[in-house]
Amino acid sequence: MRLDKYLKVSRLIKRRTVANDACDAGRVTLNDKVARASADVKIGDVIGIEFGNKSVKVKVLDVKETIHKEDANDMFEYL
Repeated sequence: MRLDKYLKVSRLIKRRTVANDACDAGRVTLNDKVARASADVKIGDVIGIEFGNKSVKVKVLDVKETIHKEDANDMFEYL
């Protein structure tokens, strides 16, 4: 699954366009490398996101195309 779509489906970022912009700005890393929005996300990958002065690091536990809002937190775990 594309990185920008995963960020949106998992509810880490609310909109796919915002996720795409964050990737273009270099604020998203995949396995400690700056990632493009088209990067492929797999189970076990580590995603880092910079939100201004706050940073979030998560490990991918599941990759699904669609998911219910209440189940979105099961797709990743915070590190």
